[in-house]
Amino acid sequence: MKILFDQGTPVPLRRHLLGHTVTTAYEQGWSGLSNGKLLDAAEQAGYQLLITTDQNLHHQQNLVGRQLAILVLRSTSWLRIQGRIVEIRQAVDVITAGNYTEVQI
Repeated sequence: MKILFDQGTPVPLRRHLLGHTVTTAYEQGWSGLSNGKLLDAAEQAGYQLLITTDQNLHHQQNLVGRQLAILVLRSTSWLRIQGRIVEIRQAVDVITAGNYTEVQI
């Protein structure tokens, strides 16, 4: 799966998502894009999943009709996220196009 990390998603998480191609918004040159424009750019570039720590995304954006799946991590703390790697991998493995999922951390 082609995965995009939004700003705030700890980059070390990519080491735990073996078998997936992971890129950051920063690496793509998209760190300055607003959420709606970021979602559009990610879909146009063929990303299948956005992993973000933006807990307000589903309130700020109309996600109906999106092909991009969105996984929200409820913390930006790498230390806390490390304790939920198994749940995050499981969520990544089962998420499908257009779905929105949160991992409680």
